Amino acid sequence: MSQYIVSARKYRPDSFESLIGQDNIARTLSNSIKRGQLAHAYLFCGPRGVGKTTTARIFAKMINCEHPGEDMEPCGECESCVSFQEGRSYCIHELDAASNNSVDDIKALMDQVQVPPPVGKYSVYIIDEVHMLSAQAFNAFLKTLEEPPAHAIFILATTEKHKILPTILSRCQTYDFNRITIADIVRNLSGIAAKEGVKIDDRSLNVIAKKADGAMRDALTIFDQTVAFCGSDIKYEDVIRNLNVLDDKYCFSLVDDFLSGDYGNAFLVLDEVLRKGFNALHFVASLSSHLRDLVVARTAGLDSLLDLPESLKQDYAAQAGRCPLRFLYEALAVTTQCESGFKAAVNPRLHIEYALMRLCALGGKAFEAAPAQAAAPAAAAPAVAPAAAPAAAPAESAVAPSGSAVVGREMASSGTDPRLHHSDAPAASAVAPSGSAVVGQEMASSGTNPRLHHPVAPVAPAAAPAAPAAARRRAPKTGSALSMNAILEEKEAEPVVQETAPEKSGLPSDEAVLKCWSEISAEESRPRLASMLQSGKVELKEEDGVKVIDFYVLNESQKKWMEEKVLRSMEEKIRSSLLCRRINIVISVIPEEEREKVLYMPEEQAKDLMDKNPEVRAFVSDLGLDTK
Repeated sequence: MSQYIVSARKYRPDSFESLIGQDNIARTLSNSIKRGQLAHAYLFCGPRGVGKTTTARIFAKMINCEHPGEDMEPCGECESCVSFQEGRSYCIHELDAASNNSVDDIKALMDQVQVPPPVGKYSVYIIDEVHMLSAQAFNAFLKTLEEPPAHAIFILATTEKHKILPTILSRCQTYDFNRITIADIVRNLSGIAAKEGVKIDDRSLNVIAKKADGAMRDALTIFDQTVAFCGSDIKYEDVIRNLNVLDDKYCFSLVDDFLSGDYGNAFLVLDEVLRKGFNALHFVASLSSHLRDLVVARTAGLDSLLDLPESLKQDYAAQAGRCPLRFLYEALAVTTQCESGFKAAVNPRLHIEYALMRLCALGGKAFEAAPAQAAAPAAAAPAVAPAAAPAAAPAESAVAPSGSAVVGREMASSGTDPRLHHSDAPAASAVAPSGSAVVGQEMASSGTNPRLHHPVAPVAPAAAPAAPAAARRRAPKTGSALSMNAILEEKEAEPVVQETAPEKSGLPSDEAVLKCWSEISAEESRPRLASMLQSGKVELKEEDGVKVIDFYVLNESQKKWMEEKVLRSMEEKIRSSLLCRRINIVISVIPEEEREKVLYMPEEQAKDLMDKNPEVRAFVSDLGLDTK
């Protein structure tokens, strides 16, 4: 049985032509060798597994080849090339700075640098993970790195460039290695699979390439692991099970559920994903990535942004064609918000399920009205609204015409959102024809929503008077089958007409204004504003038929705060209470000479107390007390 060699070592590039994903670096180094412009120190930095050490070895092999080709490619036959291939070259020295990071190790290296190479022109010293050297070792290395012998070339490799001293960086030519693209990884793995006699499809290779995260060494390691699990015939299902990768079918299924509003099936998909042991946050991230790919697939000219096999691109294009662009934008907003708030959620699963419900609501078919069979008994047994006098039946509501919604005065004053109520048995409300919503005063006071109200028992039109038009809205076009998305769009499109009480003809009296001001001050719950209202001075005057309330505060800071935060709301309160729109509030600052002096220090307070009370002064004098 021959000795097994992992693919990362077996198929390691041995020339710049076979180097993958670093064409610009390979070209620069090759040109420098052709022109004889070799630096004495190089710094190779970049992510793991992208070819830093491999490039350093190829470079060392090329500069020591005795019979290079026209493009300075190694001949592979000279003593230097043969010894390099067999791993016994005396011209290349590799040092692991992670385990040799002390000053003594660097001193030993400095002594070794002085010895010329027995074979070849240059002694190349490759120091991996150079950022692990201690500060003292770096300082000891500076002089040798700056002025090494003519035969010595240093190649430093690191994954953390920011940890290297600036004095080291200034002495080296720096080359930044990039992550290898998914397409390059798939192409290389496909060639290796052909050489090894392994049958694998592009979709499986794409999963391996994504898992490698731009590192070719990781991709080869995962490939060996997959071959060990699946054998020579690799199936996509076996790859995702072995690598514990979330299958794309879950995301495709969820988007279909969002479009149809089927949040129940979305819950089942989430449950299946969690039962298989997938991380919940990674699931949300995968869903966000899927939505992003749908946006890209839906937009013409962005095919290059999809790192997917052709078969999967077609699936994305098909589903993207069914998704409105606005839906994708809003869905991405929901998933990114879910990701950002996941760690702070007390119940993570509920946090994700709520996000799934919001996504299903975006599709426009979720959360619709009660089923038609619920309204069937109502049609069979119509109720009759009492035809009592209007004054004796304030709870009754009038019948609205088709396409309208009438909301009672009590609903308008309740301060609740009337769009989230689903009533099953309204007792004394008249029922409008299909496509309308009628809500009486009692329903309004309970904080219900006329636009989602589906009565069970339709009532014949009654002779009751119509309720006041407190807040009129156009009824939804879809009748009872109203989606959440339609409600939101209607809310944005239609202005709200608030009820305005009848205005009195004349201006209110000063006594009425002062009484109203006192009541508002007493009801104020904000401590800062309540204190200002109680301590400030109020003056009333009339200017051009307008009642002006001149309110004085202590300083400019209080004036600015009231004008920006509370002035408009206070004016509206007083105008609505006094039924007069011709009332304005002006904030002024009390003049300095009229301000009442405030005593802060204990000495000032004691002196003021003794000035106002001679008995206290005598008491202090008799006892010899010190008031300072």
